[in-house]
Amino acid sequence: MRAVIQRVSRARVTVDGRVTGEIGQGLLVLLAALKGDTEAELEFMARKVSGMRIFTDNDGKMNLDVGAVGGSVLVVSQFTLAAPTASGNRPSFSSAMPPDEAQEMVERFKRRLETDYGLSVASGEFGAKMDVELVNDGPVTIIVDTANKA
Repeated sequence: MRAVIQRVSRARVTVDGRVTGEIGQGLLVLLAALKGDTEAELEFMARKVSGMRIFTDNDGKMNLDVGAVGGSVLVVSQFTLAAPTASGNRPSFSSAMPPDEAQEMVERFKRRLETDYGLSVASGEFGAKMDVELVNDGPVTIIVDTANKA
């Protein structure tokens, strides 16, 4: 799995003018499921997202996670994160998980954030053309790739 995590003041997703997900303070997570991802990658990513200490404490240090600040998570499936960029200029998405499997993986990821970590989760609409609006707080943007897990 690969994710771009952005600390936001607010974010929302619309599809055909209809809001499908909206949050105030929290995290916007652009998420790609990759071929070969298993429950281990899903658990790693959920743990990283929920535990990422990128919110400021009373001393102004990034020391708090999204739950500690009462924030929410907006999850947006984004298969384009699967594109390798080392060579050429036309991206290939052949390393992305097939859509049916990817949709289930994203749903399980959202459920894991809710049930295991007690977070409020909103989302985009899988496979739709989405408009994503956000106010990046900081800006703070972190990339997490399960291929780099220790």
